[in-house]
Amino acid sequence: MNDILHLNSKYDWGIDELVAQLRELRVQSLESRHRRDKPPKLPSRKELNKILDGLGAVLFPNRLGLPDLNDEGIDYFVGHTLESLLRELYKQIRRELQFISGKEGIDKEAHEQAISITREFAARLPHVRTLIDSDIQAAYEGDPAARSPDEVLVCYPGITAVIHHRLAHILYRLGAPLVARVISELAHSATGIDIHPGAQIGESFFIDHGTGVVIGETAVIGRHVRVYQAVTLGAKRFLKDDDGILVKGNARHPIVEDDVVIYAGATILGRITIGRGSTIGGNVWLTHSVPPDSNITQAHARSELFHGGAGI
Repeated sequence: MNDILHLNSKYDWGIDELVAQLRELRVQSLESRHRRDKPPKLPSRKELNKILDGLGAVLFPNRLGLPDLNDEGIDYFVGHTLESLLRELYKQIRRELQFISGKEGIDKEAHEQAISITREFAARLPHVRTLIDSDIQAAYEGDPAARSPDEVLVCYPGITAVIHHRLAHILYRLGAPLVARVISELAHSATGIDIHPGAQIGESFFIDHGTGVVIGETAVIGRHVRVYQAVTLGAKRFLKDDDGILVKGNARHPIVEDDVVIYAGATILGRITIGRGSTIGGNVWLTHSVPPDSNITQAHARSELFHGGAGI
């Protein structure tokens, strides 16, 4: 017994003092954000992860659903799962809206808006399935290592990231940007591919390998575009207002037109346009627009930079 007491005194972590210090910091933080009393809850990353897994099973029940599903049971599984998922999604959206409003207790406006957003989100799921089918087919046709579209769906991180993005983008446009951002970060954590939910992406989009891909909030990507690992579609500079605060929401990321291929390590910055049918070579640094059917290599980009044609 004495030995146990001795060990307990030896490992005295000062817990009470730490709890008090953390409480003080927590209260100061809440007060600085005017959320001292009953701070509203944020959407749950854990719950949204479950919702995303379930939505994948709803969209692709034969591949991502239960292993013993048969033809007779698929519709029941989809309907039952979707009913449960939408109720949970509604709760997460309501949390975001109530967090923004700052209201305490029952917020009728947030409740009704969350229902409306969830209903509209659900109505767009068939279109999402169509888009994802086009993405899967693009990956299958664009990668000689792919043996089947099914392999692409269950194995390719690019498809996982795009599925998350297709769903997150709808929520972003409907008025739930925080929920959408959490969904995109779930994909980022799982795949290493960072697509902001605000980015607009056309059909048949293929991310090959994918690790390190970054696509910014205001990027616009056309149809049948393919990008490889470590590609960045980013902002060239960040505008500030008269008070020195960053301007939010301005168009600052590239426009990539249809049928463009961007190879590994390319960095494309600013509100520039990559013309239809162009090819951007590996490790190219590009800050100016290029016309349709361009073929930009490192040597070409360096030559334009040295001759003042890069628009920097």
